[in-house]
Amino acid sequence: MIDRLVAQILGLEVRLLACQARLNAHTDSEALHDLRTTVRRLRSLLRPLRGLPGVEQLEAAASAVGTLTTPLRDREVLAAYLEQHGKSEAAKRRQVQMADAYPAVAASPELAQLLMFLDAFPRFIRAAQREGLLRGLRQRIEKRLDKQWKKLGEALRDPAHDRHRLRLLIKRVRYAIEAYPELDRLPEAAMPRLKSAQGALGDWHDCWQWLARAEEEADLQSCVLVWQVTMEKAESKSDKVLDKLMASCFEKS
Repeated sequence: MIDRLVAQILGLEVRLLACQARLNAHTDSEALHDLRTTVRRLRSLLRPLRGLPGVEQLEAAASAVGTLTTPLRDREVLAAYLEQHGKSEAAKRRQVQMADAYPAVAASPELAQLLMFLDAFPRFIRAAQREGLLRGLRQRIEKRLDKQWKKLGEALRDPAHDRHRLRLLIKRVRYAIEAYPELDRLPEAAMPRLKSAQGALGDWHDCWQWLARAEEEADLQSCVLVWQVTMEKAESKSDKVLDKLMASCFEKS
């Protein structure tokens, strides 16, 4: 299991370096998204390892890259939406901003620090292994994964559940299972239900966020009515998907 953990870390490092190069050269429109997905997978891998040497620093560095890139990704998604819906001028303004943002992310101190810590992390793992600090690692990870699953179940059972928090919990559970597939003990229906729920809540979150932006960005005002209707539909859809997730994966737990 430790060998596999180190191999995953090395693989994520290679992917981050590739994303950095793509951002710097602006080769494609998916580089920022892929960077963020890779960072998210890294954080999911690290979360059950908290307390081990080097994890806290690496988690903090990954979090800093997430904080840096979140508003940029939000702007990128909005620009793509505006372009697809005939709002070319509004889209162009945001695309011009993004053209400068891509190389800035590639050269950012946040990303440089993450890559530095990530490069050193396998040595921390091997040192911890030699010192006997990784005994019971499988049980430690299983316990953390179970705790995340239980938290999601409790949130779903809450009649006043917060969609923002549910979206976060679903993402954590889904990416944790992808990080540790050999420890997957969830119901068979869990992964497709989690993906559907994440997608529905993502659509709702986009509209919620864009409506908030429209209060300050005048060129978005023409989209407000459409976003309000879309948001209501997304709320209804997400409720149905979450009900299915609850029924198929938590009713008997």
